[in-house]
Amino acid sequence: MVLNENETAQLRAALQDAVVKCSERCLYQSAKWAAELLTSIPVREDPEPEDSQMTEVPPEGLPPIVVTGNLDPEEALLETKEINQYLLAKSFFDCREFDRCAAVFLPDTLLAGILAISSKESQNTPARKGKGKGKGKESSDEPASSKPTPTLPKLSQKSLFLALYAKYMSGEKKKDEDSEMVLGPQDGGSNGNKQLVTISRILEGWFQERTGNDGQVTGGQGWLEYLYGMVLAKNKNEEEAMRWLIQSVHRYPMNWGCWQEMTSLVGRVQDSTPNVSHILAELLTIFPESSFLLTCSALLAYHEKDFVGADAHFNHLLAKHPHRLDSLDHYSNILFVMNMRPKLSFLAHLCSTIDKFRPESCVVIGNYYSLLSQHEKAVQYFRRALTLDRSCLSAWTLMGHEYVELKNTHAAIESYRRAVDVNRRDYRAWYGLGQTYEVLEMHAYALWYFKRAAGIRPWDGKMWMAVGSCLQKMGRDLEGIKALKRALVAESYYDAGVESSFGSGGRERGGTMDPEILLQIAGMYERLGEEEEAKGYMEMCVAQEEGPGDNHDASVINIHTDSISSDDESRPGAAGGGGSGGEAGTGVTASTSKARMWLAKYAMRTGDYQRAMQLGTELCQDGVEVEEAKALVREVRVRLEGIST
Repeated sequence: MVLNENETAQLRAALQDAVVKCSERCLYQSAKWAAELLTSIPVREDPEPEDSQMTEVPPEGLPPIVVTGNLDPEEALLETKEINQYLLAKSFFDCREFDRCAAVFLPDTLLAGILAISSKESQNTPARKGKGKGKGKESSDEPASSKPTPTLPKLSQKSLFLALYAKYMSGEKKKDEDSEMVLGPQDGGSNGNKQLVTISRILEGWFQERTGNDGQVTGGQGWLEYLYGMVLAKNKNEEEAMRWLIQSVHRYPMNWGCWQEMTSLVGRVQDSTPNVSHILAELLTIFPESSFLLTCSALLAYHEKDFVGADAHFNHLLAKHPHRLDSLDHYSNILFVMNMRPKLSFLAHLCSTIDKFRPESCVVIGNYYSLLSQHEKAVQYFRRALTLDRSCLSAWTLMGHEYVELKNTHAAIESYRRAVDVNRRDYRAWYGLGQTYEVLEMHAYALWYFKRAAGIRPWDGKMWMAVGSCLQKMGRDLEGIKALKRALVAESYYDAGVESSFGSGGRERGGTMDPEILLQIAGMYERLGEEEEAKGYMEMCVAQEEGPGDNHDASVINIHTDSISSDDESRPGAAGGGGSGGEAGTGVTASTSKARMWLAKYAMRTGDYQRAMQLGTELCQDGVEVEEAKALVREVRVRLEGIST
């Protein structure tokens, strides 16, 4: 995608406007996002002054613009009248005096009156009788027009947003203060933002005044819609929240925070990796040095299990922006899984030098201590990250992992639950809950959580393997076989050879199938009495030592027609088989040795002593089942001698 000079100028102007407008409303992360994109647009070399469309010289006699203007004449007039109060309120917000900021435009007496009126109305409204059409008549004898309604001072949308956003931040701050210690007795779901009711009442009244007969709000600029959507999301009214957030981005699409809120409300993400890669590549032609887009590329590689590629992206990002800490917690996860201790040590020292009290820094240092198996210290740093930011998702999930290592299952479960509360799409937290309940031998619970993880990430073989293993332990072998076949398909979806989730070593290898999964499928077929099916999978398991070849009969697996349950959410139409090509195999593993031993004993039972001798000899050489293999070979020799005599 190539923009012409005029389009580039328009884009630059829009981003400049976004930086100023977001800063005016104290949406600092959105302002930073826009500013980083703005400075990453390439500038023409030696531009001629007369050709430069972005050279802005204020008209003679006019002072530089301190704040942005407003195209709505009424709003512009209100903002002009409020300029001094607005600057005072913003200075209070910048000093984190949130209640003081809100009180500039919305005094506590006014807010108390609004809440009192709303409370009185809710108490005095009796239940309606009947189910008549339309709005129906009020049950109360008091006419609707005479009922008290909350009255707000005449404020511009910018000032009202700043005041209500300050109230929102005040509520979040008090919520964290009331929670006290992370995972302490007061740190639970009972603590909420107590300012949400006030903000919601005011915004409801504001929108109601401006809603026409067609149900559309007139005069909105997107900022109050964004705030209302956030409040609704906090109150778990997600469908309505999404509706208001969509209205917000239609009115002002450059508010990055609004897009993030919408993303957090999406329950399940469909796989769209090729499309995302294409879009990212096009955007990088416009913003080639954007730290945000470079981070997106790194995270995309991370979620595709291409850890080598993700490491290269993050290296490039650190070279370009050595003081940027955003998303380095994800980089530390990559280095942890790849067991790259020197790099992780360097990253931890770098983050500590830049800002040791950023949540990302604490997570990086915690991962470093976890790699050193110093789990108590790791928990300490993850707790510190959560003290700084209770919504730090990676800290909750990683702290759950550490508590599992410390055998503290209660704390692990609570940590994972808090991670899920922050983001329901965190498959690692769902998987962690499943693992923890599996340790407690509560397999029904574990299965439910593993299925949630697999539903979120249907093309991760680790998720389906967990589902299948859990079903196996519950004695549901037929369902377990279907789940493990799905795991084989999922493995073929990724080309990388590194495990994705918890740093336990990679199972996926390009072009081969996981011998452990094949062994488990064979074992379940054996318990079901289907010995021929079991034999086929045992042979496929042994064949993985040398890589894919003629022994891989994909039609035997018949994976793509199987499903775990009728309510399975994963994408249909997957290709069967576990990979193809001429890649190297797994070599001798414990799983392939067990499969070879089973095949040797099967050959003994069926009288195929030559085959049993061949397999037994191979077992004596692989060094895994040596003693049992020697005994088997001796027995085969005895039988062969008996036959010859």
